[in-house]
Amino acid sequence: MAPSMKIVFGLLTFVTVGMIIGALSQLAFIRKLEDSYGTEPLTYRRLSGFHSDGYLQLPRGLPFWNDDKEAEILRLGYVKPEVLSWSPRIILLHNFLSMEECDYLRAIALPRLQVSTVVDVQTGKGIKSKVRTSSGMFLSSEERKYPMIQAIEKRISVYSQVPIENGELMQVLRYEKNQYYQPHHDYFSDTFNLKRGGQRIATMLMYLSDNVEGGETYFPMAGSGDCICGGKTVKGLSIKPIKGNAVLFWSMGLDGQSNPASVHGGCEVLSGEKWSATKWMRQKAHQ
Repeated sequence: MAPSMKIVFGLLTFVTVGMIIGALSQLAFIRKLEDSYGTEPLTYRRLSGFHSDGYLQLPRGLPFWNDDKEAEILRLGYVKPEVLSWSPRIILLHNFLSMEECDYLRAIALPRLQVSTVVDVQTGKGIKSKVRTSSGMFLSSEERKYPMIQAIEKRISVYSQVPIENGELMQVLRYEKNQYYQPHHDYFSDTFNLKRGGQRIATMLMYLSDNVEGGETYFPMAGSGDCICGGKTVKGLSIKPIKGNAVLFWSMGLDGQSNPASVHGGCEVLSGEKWSATKWMRQKAHQ
């Protein structure tokens, strides 16, 4: 074998072995998160007293779980809802996901990321567009059965008050430097997608990463003042991506009609990576 061929063969062998080791490491990381989920010892003590006004006394920082799996799944005592706007309805849910859940979703998504698409209003199919420059993937129906995914989906359902079966498959997205998503509506303008569960009524947007500059979620028709979007001062309301937080917003108003004020976008990422997971919810069971 010629010396040049030996070098090429050696390089190919090195790259192949590296890819195999990387894939095995990724699988081991995911399995470790799966195996550890729900096994963290609960050290919270039972509450014993009431305030004089009749309300249950809750010590600071101590969730009232007491080995209650339902409360653990819903992260009671951790999730803090904050209403940001009534029209459109926007609620910021602090600490909605655990750090473990954020890392798990990112680990599942990373090997399968592809260039993101938008919905073609003529056909209802996904097409590439300069409107959206992220990369992403959808969890499969089989992955939806995983215990950690089931816990997240149940939490989304309870806090949004929308049945689990009305939710689409969860999408995980990654925005790198200079990437963005221009303002858009989540409700459909085509008739094709309405056949598969009706109109989108609400969206749960969950942040999976920290240390991101820019990348805010921007609502140009919400709020009454100025906000920061991708390093620029603009009119409207913006929400900084903080790992574990989630934003629940409604594409339909209380009158049951699509709300144009729900227009929103993903501001340009200035540094770091912005990871998020999205759950869209329909009027009826999604098919």
